[in-house]
Amino acid sequence: QVQLVESGGGLVQAGGALKLSCAASGRTFSSHMIAWFRQAPGKEREFVAAISSSGYTTDYADSVKGRFTISRDNAKGTVFLQMNSLKPEDTAVYYCAAELTIWSTRRSQMNEYDYWGQGTQVTVSS
Repeated sequence: QVQLVESGGGLVQAGGALKLSCAASGRTFSSHMIAWFRQAPGKEREFVAAISSSGYTTDYADSVKGRFTISRDNAKGTVFLQMNSLKPEDTAVYYCAAELTIWSTRRSQMNEYDYWGQGTQVTVSS
């Protein structure tokens, strides 16, 4: 069982930066692949980034590649999403998700993940 709590969201101007955190409880955190998804008003939840259980492998949606960086600290049970050069279209509720696996070819699919946080709001003003 893993419980996830996101933090770090807020209001930022276009071009600015935010760093989201996803704190996990449970002794098996380092055995879980972690991903960030986001959901904008009126839109479906979409994949943002994923990181393998070890932290050595990452993947990004094309829309955030080069601007966002996912990382993790297994000793502290936390995953981060550094978001730079933010755009108004990045406005959404951001969720972290966990799956008990090293890595997965289905990492961008919501139904791959068994555990979800409650989300944190990110608003980017133009």
